[in-house]
Amino acid sequence: MYNKFAEFLKDKTKICIIQAENPDGDSLSSAISLDYLFSDKEVSLYCPVDIPKYLRYFTDWSRITNEFDYKADGYIIVDTAAEVLLSKLLDDTAIRNRLFSAPVFVLDHHETEDDLPFSHDSIIEVCPACAELIYRIAKDLEIEVTKEAAEAIFQGILSDTLGLTSDSVTAETFDIAAELTRLGANVADLEDRRREFMKKSQRILDYKADLIKRIEYSLDGELATIHIPWDDIREYSDEYNPNVLILEEMRLVEGVKIAVAVKTYPDGKVTGKIRSTHEAPIAEKVAGYFGGGGHPYAAGFRTYDTTYEEVVKDLVKIVPELLANV
Repeated sequence: MYNKFAEFLKDKTKICIIQAENPDGDSLSSAISLDYLFSDKEVSLYCPVDIPKYLRYFTDWSRITNEFDYKADGYIIVDTAAEVLLSKLLDDTAIRNRLFSAPVFVLDHHETEDDLPFSHDSIIEVCPACAELIYRIAKDLEIEVTKEAAEAIFQGILSDTLGLTSDSVTAETFDIAAELTRLGANVADLEDRRREFMKKSQRILDYKADLIKRIEYSLDGELATIHIPWDDIREYSDEYNPNVLILEEMRLVEGVKIAVAVKTYPDGKVTGKIRSTHEAPIAEKVAGYFGGGGHPYAAGFRTYDTTYEEVVKDLVKIVPELLANV
């Protein structure tokens, strides 16, 4: 079923695994699990940005480096097939040239269109997590899944499914969770690690209180938005991602169907993280308006040369149209 991936791996001894510039639990676990699965190869793990502190409960997160391996035999991109999420790589002439000249394989689980500008093979299979796709591939190709690989894969699935509670979860996902448990992954241990790293300092809790006061509501309370300016990003992001602090709280407000956190940067970049409720699974459609993508309940986008106010204005225009078609 996954023969073209087997063909890609066959003659490779040195592989570089690439995450996008917005690493999350699924992309991180996908990269780490591939490192464990390719025990017969030399593997480097690359991400153009530092792994956020709130993700450092993953075992071996420190294996991720900002140093790109130009001498790898092949490159595997995990958890995205979107050019906009690889802009830092493609803006670097040396990395861009390498990706245009070397064998590249993409593993992704999003519905977002594959628009990468360089030649590549891919497996894009809609499922709850890229980590789940990686398990399916490993099983199909009879690659040994060690306890360490099972734990990393399970962490990715838990991360992208909100602990196996999202609507994307299928019976197969639970079957895989059971298989991973038999292989040695202990969900209680994984959750204990996550909770330890999710602890907040008093300063961060005070900041969360400030964020809550700054939430804005539109469309009779169906749309909740918040602006996270560069000063906030610079002061707090290394300790705790503001999006993680506030988005779930926004989605849980009575009447809210769409919650959007918008970050603005000095270089004109604007990013948005979107969460939607079970009654309004349109997050990826909202993101698509801004050139992004994701899942029905969680999505994101990146754009340039706009403002928070302009993004909200666009949201107020498009959200009612999308909700009307739910």
